[in-house]
Amino acid sequence: MKKTILTGFAILAIAFIGRAQEGFIDYREKFIIGVKAGLNLSNVYNSEGEEFVADNKLGLATGVFVAIPIGKYLGVQPEILFSQKGFQATGRLLGDAYSFTRTSNFIDVPIFFAFKPSEIFTLMAGPQYSFLMKQTDEFASGSGSVDQVQEFENDNIRKNIFCFIGGGDLTLNNIVVGARVGWDLTENNGDGTSETPRYKNVWYQATLGYRF
Repeated sequence: MKKTILTGFAILAIAFIGRAQEGFIDYREKFIIGVKAGLNLSNVYNSEGEEFVADNKLGLATGVFVAIPIGKYLGVQPEILFSQKGFQATGRLLGDAYSFTRTSNFIDVPIFFAFKPSEIFTLMAGPQYSFLMKQTDEFASGSGSVDQVQEFENDNIRKNIFCFIGGGDLTLNNIVVGARVGWDLTENNGDGTSETPRYKNVWYQATLGYRF
């Protein structure tokens, strides 16, 4: 699936470069507001280095972004996204086959530092805070199934996850095609401390956007 997303992004890049020769608007020095929607391909990994095998999971990614220029070649781009992450796993327990799916709904707030070497391509990277809103665990086996849903108030802003995310955008006038990769770094606890979670989210994101 990751290869499929990257291949699709490369095809769009070639198409954009071809169409760019027909004429386009240079937005690099303009203040821009836009909307975007797409998919996350997510998983988790064990930060303690022990073997952990899980399957990728698709989830929704949608939200808004603001591009703030700092001259022609640099800028800042904050975003607010509803973002679904998680993983899937299968195995056997006491002789019965089982499946497990975790879906975590986040409000992601990345703040990108953007480098704009050309009118159609932007490189970006920066920190992200992920606010966990809801988590659903689904466990099914030969003996039955169990669903567990947890909702989080997030009234304490530090009880969330600090992440790093990077990627790039291809733009042709009002259309923006984006690709990102991100991973969790630390959990920020309510008492002001931070810790490295044992199981971290890692995700690839592909979106299609429109800028006004």
